[in-house]
Amino acid sequence: MPSSPESNQFILRESPIHGLGAFAARALPKGMRVAEYIGERITKAESLRRCELGNGFIFALDDQFDLDGDTDKNPARFFNHSCAPNCETEYQDGRIWIVARRDIPAGEEITFNYGYTLEEYREHPCHCGAAACAGYIVAEEFFDHVKKK
Repeated sequence: MPSSPESNQFILRESPIHGLGAFAARALPKGMRVAEYIGERITKAESLRRCELGNGFIFALDDQFDLDGDTDKNPARFFNHSCAPNCETEYQDGRIWIVARRDIPAGEEITFNYGYTLEEYREHPCHCGAAACAGYIVAEEFFDHVKKK
């Protein structure tokens, strides 16, 4: 794993959800900032271009800008989606933090809900394995909608 301030909080290894995942290296308390999601600040137009090229690490910031987290300096890009996440994102002062929603025991995979909209949701099936999995990577507000399809 690349060295980072978070390096004592999680380790990267193969995930049953998808590819590499981040796993708690020690117990992480509720409310803890587990990692910062970092990357290049880009315009929405550039974001669209990069997404069309297959970049899956784009994070929406606001109406004008997104963050491209596809950099080795961003181990948080390996945090997988879950329909029953143990973390959530917080946007503060232009920075994106991944924060523990509950106590996370050592060894548990660190996840958050990617919050995708209904646009082209069928292209993003979910394999999180949660009991309440929606079947697609979408924001929780859309679970009922996609489960009815």
